Amino acid sequence: MAGNSAVSITGIGLVTPAGLGRAANWTWLCSAQPTARLTEKLDDAPVGLASTVPDSFDADRLLGRRVARQYDRSTQLALVAARAAVNEARLSPEVIAEARVAVVIGTAFGGTQTFEENHAALLNSGADAVNARFLPKGLVNMVAGILSIELRATGPTMVASTACASGATAIGIGAGLLRSGMADIVVCGGTDAGVTPLQIAGFNKIRALARGVDREPSAACRPFDREHDGFVMAEGAGILVLERIEDARARGAEPFAKLAGYGASSDAYHVTAPHPKGHGARAAIRAACHDAGLAPEEVAHVNAHATSTPTGDAIEAAVLAELLPEAMVTAPKGVTGHTLGAAGAIEAAYTALALRAQAIPPTANLENPCDRAQGLDLVTKRVRRTRFDTALSNSFGFGGHNAVLVFTT
Repeated sequence: MAGNSAVSITGIGLVTPAGLGRAANWTWLCSAQPTARLTEKLDDAPVGLASTVPDSFDADRLLGRRVARQYDRSTQLALVAARAAVNEARLSPEVIAEARVAVVIGTAFGGTQTFEENHAALLNSGADAVNARFLPKGLVNMVAGILSIELRATGPTMVASTACASGATAIGIGAGLLRSGMADIVVCGGTDAGVTPLQIAGFNKIRALARGVDREPSAACRPFDREHDGFVMAEGAGILVLERIEDARARGAEPFAKLAGYGASSDAYHVTAPHPKGHGARAAIRAACHDAGLAPEEVAHVNAHATSTPTGDAIEAAVLAELLPEAMVTAPKGVTGHTLGAAGAIEAAYTALALRAQAIPPTANLENPCDRAQGLDLVTKRVRRTRFDTALSNSFGFGGHNAVLVFTT
């Protein structure tokens, strides 16, 4: 990134359909086992397919019943992930008290589950049935506010909401706070709990979801594959701890990777469709690489946004073929499904872990690349172990939001 000080990742917390915690996620991701399944939660929804976090995620046990019941599921996911990231970064209460710790969280929907439950209560039983904690649980800013309260972090606290680019946007903003001197440590990332009837119905109406009617549910999400027909709704949270690298080293923290560049742009084209020529994606990739002091062709690995929608995958593939034709490409959503506002943060973590392990996980369910993806170096079937020192993670969202992060060893 522009400036004098490198930004390092010193903590990673993950709660996703691929598992709880960094190690579990990495093992599952490398196995390329899809997590999509039919779920009873969606018996009344038009599409009953989703990727949910493991049953071992028990918010009452992990957070304590009193704490868990105060928060929306999206906040529960984020809080568990944040605690893991902070613990891994060895941020003790004393360190947090002495530093300016910022919290920046991305979310596309905020407390949707809380809104749905309370709207149903209002319609079925009247105003008195609305929960007294409805607004504190449901407001979109509350996930960042609650994390700052729980961590006792008194630095800048904010939410980034750029649809499915939210998590990556939050990380980019967090890095900017470090570089500007407004914060010493940043806890940042994304969360969403989108496996709800209303969200499923909404995405179904615009024909964004995978049907999977002719195949096993686990094979429904097929990034870059010729038979892709939409994404699988998922839930999850990814939280990173960012610090200036000299500060991390001074307190003995071990960085996973460096966040070297951030680029953002708008398609300025359509509320749901990406620009057909990929202008916004191209601009964000170029901006992130410029911020990192790299030419796009120097990037060795790309963690693609690739949601398994035919239009989105084709446009991203064309842009990658133009700007990064030699890069090794993988797409995690074949495993995790689409975690919406959390995706950019979860996949940023995966990209940093790939750099650290010098290994690129395969794309699940990718058997026959679509036409635009034919020329890409797609990683499939098994983990590719190779030496590389640069990687890029793409995130694109409704409204034309594009956010790209570049990582180095």
